[in-house]
Amino acid sequence: MEANAKTMVRAAFAADALALGGHWVYNAGVIAKKFGRIDSMQAPLGKSYHPNRQAGDFTHYGDQTLVLLSSVARAGRFDLAAFAREWQALFDGYDGYFDHATKDTLINFKNGKAPEKAGSASTDFAGAARIAPMVYAHRQDDEGLVAACRAQTAMTHGSPSVVDGAEFLARVLQRVLRGQAPTEAMSAVADGEMENPDLAGWVSRGLASAGKETLDVIADFGQACAIEMAFPAVVHLVARYESDLENALVENVMAGGDSAARGMAVGMLLGAWLGEDALPQAWLEQMNRTAQINALLEKL
Repeated sequence: MEANAKTMVRAAFAADALALGGHWVYNAGVIAKKFGRIDSMQAPLGKSYHPNRQAGDFTHYGDQTLVLLSSVARAGRFDLAAFAREWQALFDGYDGYFDHATKDTLINFKNGKAPEKAGSASTDFAGAARIAPMVYAHRQDDEGLVAACRAQTAMTHGSPSVVDGAEFLARVLQRVLRGQAPTEAMSAVADGEMENPDLAGWVSRGLASAGKETLDVIADFGQACAIEMAFPAVVHLVARYESDLENALVENVMAGGDSAARGMAVGMLLGAWLGEDALPQAWLEQMNRTAQINALLEKL
């Protein structure tokens, strides 16, 4: 469980870094033409949302997840007030992309709102996709983990569906780290542990699409950031490539759109299931923050 839990975290970061080159390119044909098959870390295109990033860097999602990992490593657990301070400090002079959820949350903090009330109304899946560090830190505390994942997500993404999505991922990861296959765990959690009917519908759609080509499925579900598009796409990727983490993350990137958020969720689910041998060593070598991530995991 320990090794797989570490791989869960590393795979989430690797997925974000792998997505950087083609992130938010919505034309899959352009991705294939400009990059070929993205199976290694790539720098963003010249016209990009991430002009100050190089191959092996993170998107703004990965940067926030690294702040979360640093925060829980420092405290030994999730502390919302500490994370709120450290998250705001990240964006003081930040040279990466500010999405709407970030901008709105920063405004709410500036206006004096507490972390519990500062979240934007964003439905972007990214708020739920950065929880891997907390699952690692709280993996022995089921209900404490769920509460922490909901709180960190709601701090920036106040949509009930996104907060529920974070809880869903946390509950599934608990099961996977204890040996249950991801597809079985997703079905079990959707059917018996969540009250949000949308989640069950998205899980059903994702599982039903497992036999279809990923490019077509994600184009059909929608490539954008909203949870109603990203969530069933994540389920599809996990179900279709349940024994193949590398191809799951590559095919995710090649499908375009918000591949970083989708990839982080897929990476942690399949990393937790398949363990360290499934995560290409070359990706860890190409990722610029691997040493820092390893040190923080050891500190935890």
